[in-house]
Amino acid sequence: MSTVSPRPEEPDVHLSVFLHGVRMDFVACLTAALVFVADHRDRHYLDAVTVDTAANGFPRLPNERLYLEP
Repeated sequence: MSTVSPRPEEPDVHLSVFLHGVRMDFVACLTAALVFVADHRDRHYLDAVTVDTAANGFPRLPNERLYLEP
């Protein structure tokens, strides 16, 4: 799993995902985070993902590059 952002010019953000009773925390570049949230909102319930700027100490979002374009 990569520890390098696919878009180093963008800030990283913290994604906290709550799905089926499990909370998962990831870091992603801003673009990937926004696309992930929009995709997740369409497939699951609206408040299942929160985003904040405290992006230290979490693994990168798996397959982050897949979320670089809508």
